[in-house]
Formats: sequence, structure tokens, C-alpha cells
Amino acid sequence: MNALWISHPGQSKPWLYLLLLCLFSLPLSAWGQSAADPRREALQSMPGTTPDFWRDAVEGVTGRTTSRSPGADTLIMTEGERWRQLRNQWISPGGAIALGGTLVALLGFYLLVGQIKLAHPRSGRKIERWTRWDRTIHWYVASLFIILGLTGLSILYAKWFLQPILPTSVWAAWMNAAKNIHNYLGPLFALGVVAMIVKWLKHNFFNLTDLKWFLRGGGIIGKAHPSAGYLNGGEKVWFWMIVLVGLTVVASGLVLDFPNFGQSRETMQLFLVIHAVASLILLAASFGHIYIGTLGTEGALEGMKTGYVDETWAKQHHDLWYAEVKGKDLP
Repeated sequence: MNALWISHPGQSKPWLYLLLLCLFSLPLSAWGQSAADPRREALQSMPGTTPDFWRDAVEGVTGRTTSRSPGADTLIMTEGERWRQLRNQWISPGGAIALGGTLVALLGFYLLVGQIKLAHPRSGRKIERWTRWDRTIHWYVASLFIILGLTGLSILYAKWFLQPILPTSVWAAWMNAAKNIHNYLGPLFALGVVAMIVKWLKHNFFNLTDLKWFLRGGGIIGKAHPSAGYLNGGEKVWFWMIVLVGLTVVASGLVLDFPNFGQSRETMQLFLVIHAVASLILLAASFGHIYIGTLGTEGALEGMKTGYVDETWAKQHHDLWYAEVKGKDLP
């Protein structure tokens, strides 16, 4: 039998009843939609939620709530979008340019100049340059600096080059680990930076010898290597970079690490910007320090590894310090 209903005279028409039911249900449906209107529900549940109220909310106007936590009176934080744009459109690209540009410049310098070699053969006689305490502080800070740098760069950039190639579970695990490592090692790094500053402050005040060292480009300009004391002008610049920029990184990082002291969201956003910018500057400068102390200068790494340098190296790079150690004046 055909599935369609066939009407006969005097027989009821089910399709007609169904049509009439649909027609009568239209007003009920419209009434139901009006009753479920979110704006009307908001007006009923929260008297005073007028169009002006929502306009204020979108603009980030504050109000009163039952919570006493910082920022709880802000319904929509419009500063968050401005912070995101600043981070993604200025800080991230600017940091990439600074880091990449520094690496390219160092590579070009190495290809053009090469490693600074010793002008004379090694003497075989060693002079203590860095004590065990000096080296302990240095490698402690250096190790934490590298770990914090890698995890910080992951937080800032890894979504662009790691997330597309890693499985979701691996990506999530790495980012969670990077965040926790960065947060927990930050205060330990701060202690090392303070110890380093206290330990080497007395050696890092500039003098006329440093000015002459800068005028000679640290030995690039002219034939003879410029004179230098225990630390040369370049090493002192790096030290004051740690003092000024490094302490900025440390202070801003501690504010972010301990939000339980009542910082507002605006404060956290401000210090996130300060922390990111200062960290990128310090990272870019560290590339130069690492290059000079390893690949760029023959014999420099030996001193920080063993604590001792050859007399030939001491005469060439820190002649005034060498003369002081040996108790005589050099020609």
C-alpha cells in the first residue's frame, strides 16, 4: 500500500490537522523565542542592564562586585587586547630581529676577522685569573641563564615553529614544563645575579685606560693590543649590562612569579612587557659575550674552565694586571 494517505469523501484528513497544528504553533514559537531573548533575561535577572550598561562593559568601565580581589570590578579588560597586540606586533618581531641580527653580525665578524690569536707562543707558565668561587658563581649564573633563555624563548616563539610539527600532547607537555622551569628557576637566578654583582663590583669602575681601550676598538684598530687592567672595557660594559638590564629582568620576573601580593592585571601586563623587552636585550648582548669568551678569543675560555691563563695571554690582553701580579712594570 502507498505510504501516502489517500483521502476519501467523509474521511478525516491527517495532513490537514498537521498543517493546522504547525500554523497554530508559530505564535507560540515566536513567543518562546522572545521569552528566551538573552537581553530580556539579563534585564530580568540583573535589573539595570541597559544598553548603556553593555556599552560601559565593552569599554572596560569598572563597577562593584562582591569580590575584593584586584581587578574583580572590571567586567571586560580592554587593556588585554592592547597588550596582546603590543606583544605580537612589536615585542616578538623586534626581539627576533635583535637576536637574529646579532647572530648575523657575529658570524660576519668571524668570517672577516676570525679568531683573535695569541701574538706569541704560549710560555707554559700559568697565572691564576679566576678563583674557584669566581668560577662557581659564573657557571651557576650562566647555566641558569641558558635554561631560562631557552624556556623564555619557547614561551614567546615556540608556537610558531614547534607547535606545527609536534603532536599536541608533546607540545602541551613541553610548554607546561617550560613554564614551570622558567618560574621556579627565576628566583634562583636572581640570587646568582646578586652574588655576581657583589663579588665583581670593585673591578668594574671605568677609568682612562678603558677609554683608550674603546678608542682602539678593543684591539681591532691598530697593531698593538690596547692596555687593560684586571678587566677590560668590554668586560666592564657586560658587567653593567647585568647590573642595569639583568636586575630589571630579575625584578620584573619576581613580580610575575609571585602574583599573590595583590598585583592588578594592569600591573602584571606592564611587567610582562618590561620583562620581555629587558630579557631580549640581555640575550642579544649575551651572544657577544659568549662569542668573545669562546670562539672569538684564543685562550679566553681556558681561564674560566680551569681558573688559570698562560702568561702570554695575560701579557697580550691584560698587561697592566699581569704587571701588577708579577710585581714589575712592562715596557
